[in-house]
Parts: sequence; structure tokens; C-alpha cells
Amino acid sequence: MSFLKNCWYVAAWDFEVPASGFFARTVAGTPLLFWRDRAGTIIAFVDRCCHRGAPLSMGRREGDAIRCGYHGLKFDRDGVCVDIPGQERIPETARIQTIPTIERDRWIWVWMGEPSLADPDAIPDTHWLRHPEWRYKPDYMHYAVNYLMIADNLLDFSHLPFLHGDTLGGSDDFARAPVKYAPLDNGVRVTRYVRGVEPPPYLAKVSSLSSRVDRWNIYDFVLPSVLLMDSGSAPEGTDLETGERKGSFAFRGCQALTPETENSTHYFFAHCHNFSIDDPAVTESIHQSILKAFHEDKAMIEAQHRSLTLAGDFQPMAIQADAAVYRFRKVLQQKLAQEAMSP
Repeated sequence: MSFLKNCWYVAAWDFEVPASGFFARTVAGTPLLFWRDRAGTIIAFVDRCCHRGAPLSMGRREGDAIRCGYHGLKFDRDGVCVDIPGQERIPETARIQTIPTIERDRWIWVWMGEPSLADPDAIPDTHWLRHPEWRYKPDYMHYAVNYLMIADNLLDFSHLPFLHGDTLGGSDDFARAPVKYAPLDNGVRVTRYVRGVEPPPYLAKVSSLSSRVDRWNIYDFVLPSVLLMDSGSAPEGTDLETGERKGSFAFRGCQALTPETENSTHYFFAHCHNFSIDDPAVTESIHQSILKAFHEDKAMIEAQHRSLTLAGDFQPMAIQADAAVYRFRKVLQQKLAQEAMSP
């Protein structure tokens, strides 16, 4: 399977890469080594010594340089070999591939394609992850499936009442509400308003909303596979479309799927809330509900993967709720085709 290369992938949360030592993670089929120099700047190498391919993550730090733990070659922060024990001459080819890396809004982003095309402005906006008026708990899950199977799940929220009835879903009215889809240059926007329903159980636990509410759920799903969601609930009769949403309880979801291999995925997520931000118990309650729901997703999707593995000739039957799935897949295939045509 081909992965999109000329794009920014989330590789880690900022706290995963220590001030000293190493952090290793595979992204889009490439093993990466992350470390911080003495100034705290994150550096990413391909985790493979140019001598015999040993993982550099099994080596050691020497100031702002790394020494391979196998035969002792030493590389500076630019990946250039500066020492080969027992050899004075250092070949020009003695270097490690570096990966463009940016630490922004608590996430560490890597560019796996042509370095000259790595535009920082192309990184999706997730400023809620550092905004003082929002609270959340950062988290991560590892899936044993292809990342697009998880993307399909996130592109169709009609499953919420059925798979997450006691947390995110609530009544079946959510799945029956009309949905609008809008194409984006790099993905798709999905908009859903649900009126006059009971508040979702996870919100009812931590808010004053106890009677009927109006819910909104608006999100962009953009390349390579990042979900940016504006959602929440307000007292019934609120004019949700204007954005004022008086008396509402709002959330901002930031989720990123990063392919590890063809059949494994890194899943980074945060569900930010803008109410009761000084009450850690509220943040913890919301997070535990989200975590329960996401484990339900994981169990279902991995079971789906096992089922499909046994049915190689299975052809999915499309329904109306799949519209965003097919729109996103189309954009992805177009970008993959463009990369394949590029020199």
C-alpha cells in the first residue's frame, strides 16, 4: 500500500520525547528516531545507521550528537557522520536521513515526503490543545488495522447511538438527523444538527443540561487523516447556526490517524471542553467517557478487520451515510496519483 508522503503526520505528543534520551516510532512504514538537542529542539532521524542498518535508537547521546550502539559511528544533529572509530577518512555518504519536524500545539509533526515542499503553514490548526480557555487530557491508542478503516469510522458518526449509546450517542435521533457534506481542497466537511433530544450521557454527567437539547456536530476531516471537530449541546431552541449558542456546552475534538504500517495505526486524540475548566473532575469524567467510546470503536473495527480478512472477495454495500467516506477517499486517491506522477 502507498502512503501519502507530501503531508504532515502527527508522530507524537510533545511529552513523549524526553529532554534526554530517545523516542522511536514508525510512521508510514519508516522507523523514526526522535530526540531533543541541548536547546530542546526536536530532531528526527530515520532510525537506521548508514553502516549496517542498526537502529540508532539503541545507541547513545553525546551532547548534540548520536553514537550508534553497534559500531560506534557518530552523527551530528544534521545527520552527518563526524567520527568512525578506527578510520580517519569519513565518506560523504556517511550520513543519516533527517526528517522535517515541527513541534506545534502539543503535537510533533513530521513531513515524510520531499523536504523542500514541507510548508509549516500546511499543518492543520489545533490551537485548542494549548488554549487557556480549553481543557482536556491527551491520549493515544494503537490499532492493529489500516488507518483508513479508522478514518471510515470517523467520517460516519451515524454509529454513535448504536455503538456508544451510554456515552456519546444518546437516542437514535442522532443517526436519523440530516447531514450536509461540503468538499474541501484537502478533505470534506460534515455538518449535523439534531434538535429536541436528550443530552448525550457523557455531557449529562457534568453539566446542568437535563431536559431536551439541540446538538451540533461540525467537523473537517483533512489529509492525511486529521479530524478537527466543533461539537456540543445547547438548550432546546438555541439558534445554533449563528454560532452564538448561548448557554451551550462546547467541545473541540482534535484527532489524528497516523499509519504505522499497512496494518497498524497510531491514534492521537483530545476532546477539549470550554466549561468547568477549573474542575479537574469534569475533565477526567469527559475523558473517561471518550476513552470508553474509543475502546468500543477499537473493538468493533479490529473485529471488522478480522472478518474482512476472512472474506477476500467482500464488496461493501454503500448507504447514504457513507457519503463523506467516499468523498475523502476520492481526495486521497487524487493526491496519491499526483505524487505518483511527480518526478
